[in-house]
Amino acid sequence: MTKKSHSTAFMLTGIMLLASVQLCVKPAHSQASSTQSSVDQDVDLMRKDIRSQKKQIIAANLQLTDKEAEKFWPVYDQYTAELVKINDAKYAAIKEYATNYDTLTDEQAVSLTQKSLEIDASVAQLRTKYMPIFAKVVSGKKTAKFFQLDRRLVMLIDLQLASLIPMVEPQ
Repeated sequence: MTKKSHSTAFMLTGIMLLASVQLCVKPAHSQASSTQSSVDQDVDLMRKDIRSQKKQIIAANLQLTDKEAEKFWPVYDQYTAELVKINDAKYAAIKEYATNYDTLTDEQAVSLTQKSLEIDASVAQLRTKYMPIFAKVVSGKKTAKFFQLDRRLVMLIDLQLASLIPMVEPQ
């Protein structure tokens, strides 16, 4: 492995560890609102740290020239800001699932599934929207590599989240 590969692997491990912190999805019903507020703050900090590490991984692997970086990073920041809004809905759905896990009705299960599908569609629409925007500021190959990196990192985070979220138990 090259030094760059080791660095990237280390950062990915950090993202995976951060994604697992504070996301115990089956909370106790007696949990106080101040504790929930603390958990929400911890999740917000974790998400910011993940975004920072994700940006570092992309920077390390995309190898932009100074001129490309000058154009790329403002577009990336705009893309990320829109992605954060979509992810807000994802985390709200996870929180809703966690809150209702023990008493989940069929209607709630269907509603949460629909929300999940809509979130996935929103991410795909966002990527489709930004693909030509990125292609205007970096080469087609760098645009493709960015989206490969972005998808892989999001899939890793989603895999970690999925491993922490218990499956719906039909009755």
